Amino acid sequence: MDTMLEARLQTQQRNTQNSQETSLWSSGFGMKLEAVTPFLGKYRPFVGRCCQTCTPKSWESLFHRSIMDLGFCNVVLVKEENTRFRGWLVRRLCYFLWSLEQRIPPCQDAPQKIMESTRVQNVISGRVPGGAGEGQVPGLVKKEVQRILGHIQAPIHPFLLRLFSWALLRFLNCVFLNVQLHKGQMKMVHKASQAGLPLVLLSTHKSLLDGVLLPFVLLSQGLGVLRVVWDSRTCSPTLRALLKKLGGLFLPPEANLTLDSPEGVLARAVVHAAMEQLLVSRQPLLIFLEEHPGAQGPRLSALGQTWLGLVVQAVQVGVIPDAMLVPVATTYDLVPDAPCDVYHALAPLGLWTGVLAVLRSLRGWGYSPRVCVRVHLAQPFSLQEYTINARSCWGSRETLEQLLQPIVLGQCTIVPDTEKEQEWTPATGPLLAFKEEDQLLVRRLSRHVLNASVTSSAVMSTAIMATLLLFKHQKLLGEFSWLTEETLLRGFDVGFSGQLRCLVRHTLSLLRAHVALLRVHQGDLLVVPRPGPGLTHLARLSAELLPAFLSEAVGACAVRGLLAGRVPPEGPWELQGIELLSQNELYRQILLLLHLLPQDLLLLQPCQSSYCYCQEVLDRLIQCGLLVAEETPGSRPACDTGRQRLSAKLLWKPSGDFTDSDSDDFEEAEGRYFRLSQQSRCPDFFLFLCRLLSPLLKAFAQAATFLHRGQLPDTESGYTEQLLQFLQATAQEEGFFECADRNLAISAIWTFRDLGVLQQMPSPAGPMLYLSPTFTSRENQEKLEQFIRQFICS
Repeated sequence: MDTMLEARLQTQQRNTQNSQETSLWSSGFGMKLEAVTPFLGKYRPFVGRCCQTCTPKSWESLFHRSIMDLGFCNVVLVKEENTRFRGWLVRRLCYFLWSLEQRIPPCQDAPQKIMESTRVQNVISGRVPGGAGEGQVPGLVKKEVQRILGHIQAPIHPFLLRLFSWALLRFLNCVFLNVQLHKGQMKMVHKASQAGLPLVLLSTHKSLLDGVLLPFVLLSQGLGVLRVVWDSRTCSPTLRALLKKLGGLFLPPEANLTLDSPEGVLARAVVHAAMEQLLVSRQPLLIFLEEHPGAQGPRLSALGQTWLGLVVQAVQVGVIPDAMLVPVATTYDLVPDAPCDVYHALAPLGLWTGVLAVLRSLRGWGYSPRVCVRVHLAQPFSLQEYTINARSCWGSRETLEQLLQPIVLGQCTIVPDTEKEQEWTPATGPLLAFKEEDQLLVRRLSRHVLNASVTSSAVMSTAIMATLLLFKHQKLLGEFSWLTEETLLRGFDVGFSGQLRCLVRHTLSLLRAHVALLRVHQGDLLVVPRPGPGLTHLARLSAELLPAFLSEAVGACAVRGLLAGRVPPEGPWELQGIELLSQNELYRQILLLLHLLPQDLLLLQPCQSSYCYCQEVLDRLIQCGLLVAEETPGSRPACDTGRQRLSAKLLWKPSGDFTDSDSDDFEEAEGRYFRLSQQSRCPDFFLFLCRLLSPLLKAFAQAATFLHRGQLPDTESGYTEQLLQFLQATAQEEGFFECADRNLAISAIWTFRDLGVLQQMPSPAGPMLYLSPTFTSRENQEKLEQFIRQFICS
């Protein structure tokens, strides 16, 4: 007996030493989270209101304050009460009975109506270039139209759709803890659908699962079958055939041919006719405005802009009087894992690959904690109203090279009074056939809607925890509560609730692959991020928190740039607080940083000028207590508004229009000065804000350092690999892995190309990148690096 006890003790000690971290993970996890409103009283901030400048009528008509009091519902929680039947057998078959009761509208004779449309008939009869003129048989053209239409869509199969909904419901309940939807947001969408206009949902794209999750959610809420736009490059032919029977839409490859190609003319006519028929039948449509997950390139999807352009043109030509646009976003604690070859451009997702991914997820069920999901539906708005009002907000624009290069090289100190023109998403397909003014309208509309989707997205607990771990906060419980409150105070919702200790434990269990738990004295736990890829993953999660603090982060980095030439970065906070910061100097630094940062990151509303955003940034810095107004002797107090006057030039200006040169009208701003606040919490908060933009700015600075080391000329992909290897090598030396990211490397290369640092030239092997003659000198390269590093807070 003694021998057995001794052997058992030795085994326990050995297991404790080998799996100490595993025992820490298993303690306390798996608790059921309570649905308690967190931290700030009874009400959460209601997010997702539409733009009051561009769509004032929609802002008033499609919202009522009573919907703010409605709570959340878990759309995957289906019980006996969700069916018409009762009994013990119903409780076991409620998923299947629920799927049978979903309302699926009958399939209409869409192919015949598309064939009889004016656009297609003009092509068949040869009345437009590329039609069935001499030498072409109309019968053959009709068969080609049917083939193209079969590539775009297929009749919806009701039985297959019900079977898929039942299987998806079981899968979602196994993988996710819950899928939350605000009932007030859903009520706004229902109210918009009752206007007799088609609904067009414009969504972000966090996961490939979004394409099946969002149609399931809206079908369960009584909006009918959602037609989803898919990318043909990400799906195999077998998977495309299945998705089309479930309501999927695909753009035929012939639609991307040149404008004078007969095949392209015919394909674009069929696509236009199919879209018009879909809108006339008032079937809801889902378009993803972001590229598919893992895509290396611009954030805005060229395919999404193409389909959105078809909707805009259908409204402009009068096919439908109007359309209701609904910004949509889906946020996850952790984005569901996908096969490693899904994101490869040459490896589309096959049906069996998807099935294996589902089986792998189900196999891990029970061994890893389940994640939470939030679906966000922002306030719908009228496309016709936006089109009328948005054109009045257009002003002059210049390229980044014209705006910033003279200032970087020290040739000029005045920032031009105009907006930045930066478009990384190429116009492809039917969008090229539009007028240039209509193309600009579609691009700005997509950016405006994506801004609304991002601002209405909830911040998940993993984003807050990743931010705290990256910035090495010591007390996770207290700091988690503090950062949550700061997020809510800025009008952003959070995607979690429950007891604070349970939330922190649940979040750490989700991040267990990227952090390590160490037990220290008195029973405390030390959470340490794993170096290398773990830090890079935490940086990507932390980026989800940036929109909530973007204005303050831009302002803090601008203040850092303004103090860079006056006070040493390592100097004490009290020494930095002595310096006076004029409002004009702050405006200039904020504008310089706004021009440097990519628009895909900022996502500024096109109806808002840069100078208005500068004032918003300054107001945010004052509200959060970082800046304090300094009254200079002899100046009128800033709080004295009794003697303020409006000049004649400003009296006739529309609201928000400050893009003209109005230096005489802002004389009062020249006498306004600010200081950094000396409150005890300000240094840490200032450093926190600066670090939010540090990964991107450090990647830009290291890309400037790499200019004299890189091998040019080279293709864009080749130079990206060179820069990425340099970022990874630098990360190993400095221990800063957050900037060793391929997307950051691509952003740096594209920004330098817009800035005139790199030039792209055609060659037989494809476009090649060359170093601009202006930046071949080491002196100008150092000027560029110094310009970027002034905004980085070490």
